[in-house]
Amino acid sequence: MKNASDVTFSVKLPNFVLHILNKEYLMSEEAKSLNFIEHIIEEDLANGLKKEALRFRFPPEPNGYLHIGHTKAIGISFGLGERYNAPVNLRFDDTNPAKEEQEYVDAIKADISWLGYKWANEVYSSDYFQQLYDWAIDLIKEGKAYVDSQSSEAMAQQKGTPTQPGVDGPFRNRSIEENLDLFLRMKNGEFNEGSHVLRAKIDMQHPNMLMRDPLMYRILKKAHHRTGNDWCIYPMYDWTHGESDYIEQISHSLCSLEFKPHRELYDWFKDQIYKYQPESLPMLPKQREFARLNLSYTIMSKRKLLKLVEEKIVSGWDDPRMPTISGLRRRGYTPNSIRKFVETVGVAKRDNVIDVALLEFCIREDLNKTAPRVMAVLDPIKVVITNYPEGKVEWLEAENNQEDDAAGFRKVPFSREIYIEKDDFKEEANNKYFRLTLGKEVRLKNAYIIKGEGVVKDEKGNITEIHCTYTEDTTIKVKGTLHWVSIAHAIKAEVREYDRLFLDEAPDAHQDKNFMEFINPNSLKLVEAFIEPSLAEAQVGDRFQFQRLGYFNVDNDTTSETLIFNKIVGLKDSWAKQVAKPQQNNVVTERSRSERKAIDVIQQLGKKYTNLPEAKQEKIKAEILELAKNVSYEELEPLFNTAAKKVGTRIAAMLTLNVLLKNGQDKNEAISDFIEKALEDSNDILVAEAKAI
Repeated sequence: MKNASDVTFSVKLPNFVLHILNKEYLMSEEAKSLNFIEHIIEEDLANGLKKEALRFRFPPEPNGYLHIGHTKAIGISFGLGERYNAPVNLRFDDTNPAKEEQEYVDAIKADISWLGYKWANEVYSSDYFQQLYDWAIDLIKEGKAYVDSQSSEAMAQQKGTPTQPGVDGPFRNRSIEENLDLFLRMKNGEFNEGSHVLRAKIDMQHPNMLMRDPLMYRILKKAHHRTGNDWCIYPMYDWTHGESDYIEQISHSLCSLEFKPHRELYDWFKDQIYKYQPESLPMLPKQREFARLNLSYTIMSKRKLLKLVEEKIVSGWDDPRMPTISGLRRRGYTPNSIRKFVETVGVAKRDNVIDVALLEFCIREDLNKTAPRVMAVLDPIKVVITNYPEGKVEWLEAENNQEDDAAGFRKVPFSREIYIEKDDFKEEANNKYFRLTLGKEVRLKNAYIIKGEGVVKDEKGNITEIHCTYTEDTTIKVKGTLHWVSIAHAIKAEVREYDRLFLDEAPDAHQDKNFMEFINPNSLKLVEAFIEPSLAEAQVGDRFQFQRLGYFNVDNDTTSETLIFNKIVGLKDSWAKQVAKPQQNNVVTERSRSERKAIDVIQQLGKKYTNLPEAKQEKIKAEILELAKNVSYEELEPLFNTAAKKVGTRIAAMLTLNVLLKNGQDKNEAISDFIEKALEDSNDILVAEAKAI
């Protein structure tokens, strides 16, 4: 059995797909193998490491807001803490006072807490400035560190290239006494920035360029957000990082793959200082690296995110279009959805790009279970129900969430004049149009059935009103159901419809273009909507499903006078129709008949399934399973009512259901009934597929 890290993931629009290269890797959640980091820890425990000695840390630099990429590192470290009941430190790597601010410290703490994680100790690299300085003095005394007084350009030139060794600089063999004197004077502020640095004395010909006498300290005459002006020399990351791990007795120092070349230097520094305090600090940390989280249609660079803020492309770090955790929180994402996303992505050894569709899938799945259903109309057109009494108002019962029995019901007002969406009406339409048209009936959600009778137009020929009649006989079978609001009772609200901030799936991957060239000019659309009156008391942060439209939450800008909603995500992936994505990781998907809906093709393939030879059935089955990745539960459920004699269609529906369940769809009563009936069927193929579920 391979590690989870060896399983190749490929996520493609319109719905996320986890491609697992061999069927043997499909397993239950309980039997899922350990990821490679957990294997390392288990190995260490088996080799004598005490479980009580396990300790982890998350070490952000407080120079910006955390983004979705950081959630993987957060999830790994804190997840291991939860798994092994081990402490996890939150350590701020605050060694660069030029870029760090208390604002970022506070935001990072808020983000991690919001995700549901608790740290054992809040610590700072600056807590160790004195100890790091003392150890640096010890290294100078051993001849393993020296003060270099060259310009940065000269040092870079002497360092060589990956294929050419470096050369010793003119100050490399300064005496220990001179180095101690200069370093003390650096600390005391006697020199200007850039005039001197402290370097480790390792090997200028080393094949790893990071080992060619790396910098340990530089002069920075800037106030620190915690230590003020106590220091004017600051330790470099490579010197600070490992030694902070050592001071805190971190057992496993986990970082992203770009730090793998640094591991040799990490170990060198660690080996040099271990002899100073082996009894009080017996644990030597182990650095291991994992693939960072890269997401399509966004950027992860703090510098580039800051540019978006500074140039007012977005309103701030918490703009709902930003990939920051604060932006996702304001957009309406839940901690559970983000943690599920990180868990699904897994822990890998190779960098890859995860499609943002997976993140969107996770929030849909979470809110489907928890978000109350309400009605809102974003692009209204007036409907007059001519045979409904004027002045009459009925308060009809509406289910809050069919996925949650405890959610209960609410009352919604119904009257003679209502709003529906403009897109839900056509004056003339073919037989495949199941919404409102003249001469045909549709159901109003939670209310009556209406029939289009006529329209009123303005002088330009635009429809301004639709006249309908209604019937109280709700047993009539109709194919379309529309959402609506009573005009007299509807509340006006501002809706901010957000789209992806970038039009390109890898906006910062083009060497000849600036990432700003790919900004989506239509990433924000402001809409005046009409919502049902039950939302009058909605509070900031409350999340709802606007039926048939998507998931929305109440924005921070909401006031007592104006309700403002952010669109979190649509009910389906609207980008699927806009983007034809190439396949990744050598997993080839044949999607024939792409101009048709996947569910329609599946239904057609199922019709003749039982009449085909076995070899042909296997081929059709594979095609159905691939098409099923692009089917929503709402599209599939009607097939549960397929007549018993249409066995092929029921088999196709069962195969599709299996894919949806593996991709996170929760079982409900309709699904259970469908499976139970299949198990009682006389067709062996249908029974076998039902048993497979």
